[in-house]
Amino acid sequence: MQDVTITVIDREGVAHALEAPTDMNLNLMEVCKMYELPVEGTCGGMAMCASCQCYVLSEHKLNEMGYDEEAMLSEAFNVEENSRLGCQIPITSDLHGLEVKLAPES
Repeated sequence: MQDVTITVIDREGVAHALEAPTDMNLNLMEVCKMYELPVEGTCGGMAMCASCQCYVLSEHKLNEMGYDEEAMLSEAFNVEENSRLGCQIPITSDLHGLEVKLAPES
């Protein structure tokens, strides 16, 4: 099993180094919830609520944004150029060192 370290900056500006397993088919929203960070994930990871929106701060190449994610972000609040839905970012070994900041609650 290989873990990756992902830094998540919460809404108060505190950085949390999260160890995330790459062999459990998890996504970034689920990892944040495992560490009890304030990520709602109201829709259960279906790209339908934007409560797991985050800003990608590092230069990692992420998976392409799907139609559902683009549609949800087009309607969400506080959207930036680097916005992504945490539920749509699968945890892979490529994400080691990823840095994200949680978007403000809408």
